[in-house]
Amino acid sequence: MTSPQPTRRELLRVGGLSLFGGLGGFSVPRLLKAAGAGRARPDNGQARSVIMFNLLGGPSQMDMFDMKPAAPPEVRGEFSPISSSLPGLQICEHLPRTAKIMHRASLVRTITHKYNSHNPLAMMTGYADGKTRALSTSRSDPPDIGAICQYLGMGPRDLPGAVCLPCYPGWGEASMYPGIRRPGPYGGFLGAQYDPMFSICEPTFRKKPARPYYDPVWPYGEPMMPALDALAGMNRDRLGDRRSLLTQLDDRFEQLQSSRAIDRLDGFQQRAFSMLVSSKTRDAFDLSREPGKLRDRYGRNLFGQSMMVARRLVESDVPFVSVHAENFLPNGSFTYDMHANNFGLLRDYNLPVLDRCFTALVEDLEQRGLLDSTLIVVMGEMGRSPKINANAGRDHWPQCGFSLLAGGGVRHGAVFGQTDKQAGYPIDHPVSPGDVVATIYQLLGIDPHMTVPDLDGRPVPVAHGGEPIWDVIG
Repeated sequence: MTSPQPTRRELLRVGGLSLFGGLGGFSVPRLLKAAGAGRARPDNGQARSVIMFNLLGGPSQMDMFDMKPAAPPEVRGEFSPISSSLPGLQICEHLPRTAKIMHRASLVRTITHKYNSHNPLAMMTGYADGKTRALSTSRSDPPDIGAICQYLGMGPRDLPGAVCLPCYPGWGEASMYPGIRRPGPYGGFLGAQYDPMFSICEPTFRKKPARPYYDPVWPYGEPMMPALDALAGMNRDRLGDRRSLLTQLDDRFEQLQSSRAIDRLDGFQQRAFSMLVSSKTRDAFDLSREPGKLRDRYGRNLFGQSMMVARRLVESDVPFVSVHAENFLPNGSFTYDMHANNFGLLRDYNLPVLDRCFTALVEDLEQRGLLDSTLIVVMGEMGRSPKINANAGRDHWPQCGFSLLAGGGVRHGAVFGQTDKQAGYPIDHPVSPGDVVATIYQLLGIDPHMTVPDLDGRPVPVAHGGEPIWDVIG
């Protein structure tokens, strides 16, 4: 029985699982080669999966979770604190839903480093060398948490071990910075076969802002599986119109088998094909299966829907899912890099999105019995400067930031670290990105002191010297 040529939407939604590698691209067989490496899989972790929400740009600690109401006006800003469900802890008035569940989370307020770059490299790998990095990946970069999960063979064999939503960091800025791929969620020196699966998206905007950098609008839409034409050597326009999608995929794999794209990977072709047509992968991205009220609860924007897909992925035991705030220039934006109009952007855009999708995820996972086995991490690559600038914004400030954790073995109601009167510097218990990453590894059952070989074969600790923050581990 034949079927008409698939539409672009069909290709995006159910066509195939292709993986956008950081250095030239790669496809499913290489992921499967990684998954079949036969390394010891940890089975003693309190968390089976991690969902990391990267607040790209640097969220303002003193306007969200470390407010200083007694500070001078040029420091404390426009927002007022409200009491949370954790006695003695106040957070921003524009996070009312989050305030109600803070007794079930842990808050780290003293993350400090010298990595002043808008890349998620430090927070996803633990490596923060203090150098300003290029806006592109490098083969010498360290592997991220998702890459280590895949290196160890974690997760089901018919699904990717790591997924990045709604697109690779930097994708929305390509019109301004050609070739941008922000370092972070990649296999790095372990190899592109350990990169995550990067979803794609087609965001829409309700209005075009007059000044897109400072007046962003919410991007709407949902993350989607990559299209068939993202596979090396495959083009959507070359697919025939009289044969089934399954047959066309089979034919294309025969062509790919003899191409450079999958040289020496033919032994994994059948398993790769099975993953391409796996109902588990397709179903995870099919939000039409979700009740409308629940989709509303997460928020009908790109990032709320990405968090819902993340939940569906961990339901299928995918060990690491990252969701990244993103610029979509010149049409709109959703980042925390607020050098101007800091309070208007937080109040009208960023905080409502975060407040809705974070609490929806926590409550949804709990109702499904998955919260205790799923670690949620919310953080950005840095914080913001204590003093408000002349444009009513706050500037880069890696000297102090925060991380919010919940589920997956996290202690309830822990607040770790104290900052000075302006939330500018830690005054006790400074925490490095490596410490946060080591904590994640510890909760996953991965030894944070484990080493992997770099390009020269030298052993490199996966958490780069970080130590678990035991005070936030339940």
